[in-house]
This record gives sequence, C-alpha cells and structure tokens, in this order.
Amino acid sequence: MRIVQFETAEGRRLGVIDGDIVRDVTSASPTIRRVCDAFHHACESGRALAEFLMPLAAAAARQGHPYPALLQSRRLADGAVLRPPVDHVDPRRLLVTGTGLTHLGSVQSRDQMHVAQAADAPLTDSKKMFQIGLKGGKPPLGTRGAAPEWFYKGNGNVLRGPNDELAIPDFASDGGEEPELVGCYMIDARGIPRRLGFALGNEWSDHATESVNYLYLAPSKLRECSIGPELVTDCDFQHIELRCLVRRAGQVIYDSGPLLSGEQNMCHSLANCEDHHFKYPQHRLAGDVHLHYFGTSKLSYHERKWQYAAGDEIRIEAPGFSAPLVNTVARAANVEPSPVRVVPA
Repeated sequence: MRIVQFETAEGRRLGVIDGDIVRDVTSASPTIRRVCDAFHHACESGRALAEFLMPLAAAAARQGHPYPALLQSRRLADGAVLRPPVDHVDPRRLLVTGTGLTHLGSVQSRDQMHVAQAADAPLTDSKKMFQIGLKGGKPPLGTRGAAPEWFYKGNGNVLRGPNDELAIPDFASDGGEEPELVGCYMIDARGIPRRLGFALGNEWSDHATESVNYLYLAPSKLRECSIGPELVTDCDFQHIELRCLVRRAGQVIYDSGPLLSGEQNMCHSLANCEDHHFKYPQHRLAGDVHLHYFGTSKLSYHERKWQYAAGDEIRIEAPGFSAPLVNTVARAANVEPSPVRVVPA
C-alpha cells in the first residue's frame, strides 16, 4: 500500500494511492487525518496498518484527488498540497536520525572527505567503521551484530515534505544532498517499535563542514531534511535503485546515475540497524514517531566544483517504488542575532 498525507483548505487529510487517484480516507473516517491516527486505530483493532486502511480506501472511492496534480501542487491557496507522508501532530514527539557507512559504496565518499588517499596511508576511522560493518553488520537471526554509525538530525521541526524548500543556514558552508531510503516507525502502547513502512528521503547535510574535521559530522547533520511523497508499507527492502538529479535554471548540473540501496547493497542488515536504534529505552516511548535514514552510496560533493544555490531543484527518483521526491534549495533568512547571545534568566 502507498499512503500520502496532504492538506486542503479544510485541514489535514490521509490518502491511499489507487492508480492515478488518491483516495481520501479522511472523508470516510473524519478522525483519521494522519498516519498516526490510523496506526492507533489499527492497533486497537488488532490489524496491520494496510489491512485497517483497505476498507476505508474502498469506502472513499468517490472522494479522490488526481495524484499527478497533487505531485505538482506547491501552494495551499491553489488547492490540495502534499505533506510529509509520516509526521506527528506534536513535532517534539518525532525523532529524526540516521545511520551512515551502511552501503557498499559509501566508504569511498566519506573517506575522500577526511584524508588524502595514499597507498600506505593508515586506515581512517571511516574505513575502520566500514570494515566493522562488513565483518559483523549482518549477524545470524537472534544475535546482536556490530553497531553501525548513528547520528541525530533533530525533531519534527526539521522535517520537510515534497516540493518544500531545504534551507542552507547562514552559518553553513554549503548544502549537500543525500538520497536515501527512510524507515518510518511508531512506538505502540506497549513500547514495541512498529515499522510503518519506507519512504524516499533527502538527508540534507553540510559536507563542506564535515570535511574540515570528522568530529564536525554531528553538527553538519543538524539541518532540515525531507521525506516523501509516499509511505510504502509493503517494501521488502532488498534492492531499490535510486537516482538523484540536480537542476539549476532548468539545466541538469548533476546526475548521480544509479544509486543501489536496500539490504543486498548494504554491509548492515535492516534488522541490525533497527536493533541498534531501538535498543535504547528512550527510543521506545509509546506514541513517538521515528524517521531513520539508512544511508546512501554516493554524494555529489566530491564530483562538483559548484556549491548549492537558492533555486536549485533536487529530484530523487526510484521507479517502481515511489513517485519522485522533489525539493528546492533556499538560503535561510537570517532572523537570529549572530552570534546568538544568552541572557540571564
């Protein structure tokens, strides 16, 4: 099942994609306006999310929106607009995180940021982490494997959806795309993590800052990010081919080529990544939403001689998985004093 969240002049809506039509589930059940709402109802009824939504989508057969129009819509004043396919009414209850050095091609991109290559150069921390994953990232069922790299991006306030802008803060050195798959989760009333499905994501970062020193990786991740347009509930996460295109004034200035993702193309299994995220009790608080980026195999940063500028369009495609995720780059307005000064309470 492919699920979207959107907004009209009447408020937030939940939809299920049926061909070129988005069935308006909220019209059939007005209390269900978000995936979170559907999740709670599904849990109470003892059904899986997709199983719960199926009859509601059928009941909404006469209430639909053309999906191609939704994918193009950018202003609520002009009609219905897509929102992130998973969010939380309280953004403080949503945690955005990620796992790096998970893909078989990712170590080259990361390593190029941190050291000049030489035949006799010692192993960087990136290569050491990657080798740890190769050795122990896919443990036998029922055992705990090697821990992957993990990072924090923010709460729901940093989340953006399809056609939204991704900002470059005034303190940033650059912007940097990261085309990835995102695991979407919610914690049930018993504290058990439940996987809602997967979505396309752009884990927007600052690779220029990270390249100064590896210890700057953490602050380089504290940026906005996007997911969407769809939550795919039945993806088997084995092999998905992505592609990233960047356009400036209508011209393609970067084409990633094929980006292979999914467990077959990773040194960590999905179960191992999930285990090491949810092993922490604070990540299993009932009612919380978790969006976890699973990494990419390639970045534009090492190939380009340009920096991101306002108006650049980033398009992440995955034919057969989801409609494309499209975002536009913006320069954040400097509304805060610089430097920020703390005053006594």
